[in-house]
Amino acid sequence: MQMTKTHNELQNLAMRERAMAVSEREWKHRLRGYGYAIKDTSEGRVLTSIRNNTELCPLPGLLA
Repeated sequence: MQMTKTHNELQNLAMRERAMAVSEREWKHRLRGYGYAIKDTSEGRVLTSIRNNTELCPLPGLLA
């Protein structure tokens, strides 16, 4: 998966929401409000779209 400006923006959103959440469960709930979910894969965690279940960008190791 190639990194683009959009990927960086999505990763920044995920990191910002993680910093504001007190638990992983709350973090996932907050991301769902934006239409995103986290999928665990063999290569790490990936931010996905809830609407069409497509992988959008990998999440940095700190969020994995």
